Amino acid sequence: MNYRHAFHAGNFADCMKHALLISLLRALAAKPKGFAVLDTHAGAGAYDLSSAEAARTGEWRRGIGRLHGITEAPLADYVALAGPTGQYPGSPSLVRALLRPQDRLMCCELHPADAASLRALFRQDPQVAVHARDGWEAVKALTPFPEKRGLVLIDPPFEEPGEFERLAASIGLLAHRFRAAVQACWYPIKHRAPVRAFHDALRTSGVRDLVAAELWLREPTDPQRLNGCGLLVANPPWRFEATASDILAALLAQLGDGEPGQGWTVLRLVEE
Repeated sequence: MNYRHAFHAGNFADCMKHALLISLLRALAAKPKGFAVLDTHAGAGAYDLSSAEAARTGEWRRGIGRLHGITEAPLADYVALAGPTGQYPGSPSLVRALLRPQDRLMCCELHPADAASLRALFRQDPQVAVHARDGWEAVKALTPFPEKRGLVLIDPPFEEPGEFERLAASIGLLAHRFRAAVQACWYPIKHRAPVRAFHDALRTSGVRDLVAAELWLREPTDPQRLNGCGLLVANPPWRFEATASDILAALLAQLGDGEPGQGWTVLRLVEE
């Protein structure tokens, strides 16, 4: 409830998450049948990088600030959709930009100010529904989709204890309720122990077809610092692993500063 993404918009974690999200949405749109997207922790939907919040941290300068002007694959699609310098679209805006007339988006945001911003952003947009509700509860309440295909983006702030456990439980619930859905679940990498436990829990959960894409800008050994991040994808589309590898390699080349231990990986946790 207290988390405000305005302080972190456009940082390296957003770049990684959103570049991969766009690739997943492009794959869904390759088929003509309509799909739906549920964004469980949607935030404000769009951010001003000249705001006091963004200026206070300056995180975007080491993120999207280094990518503007790229016009070659595999980052060109993401950079173009991210828009000009000085602003940054949240995941709802990026998803909305890729919806076709037959597709729709559901956004959930619990913070009153951010929920109000979302409602203003998508006022009178018939393809977008904004819910001022808890995203974890929405995973069950708003699935499965009538379209029988789509994507669920779970992007919690990880401010509360037990978020990795809640994420693993939600992945298992969705796999049971809505097997056809693509799940894209963001998680922080501060140090390795929580991530290792999360992966181990998923391997023994019975959920099939799981891939973890990770990027870290320094050795993940400091539990007080965001050293990297991951996107757990359940039911990934064809060739996602190859596409993700290209994206992560390109991101590290632009965002990495040569610190010891930096790197990326695309790891298949569970086979189909």
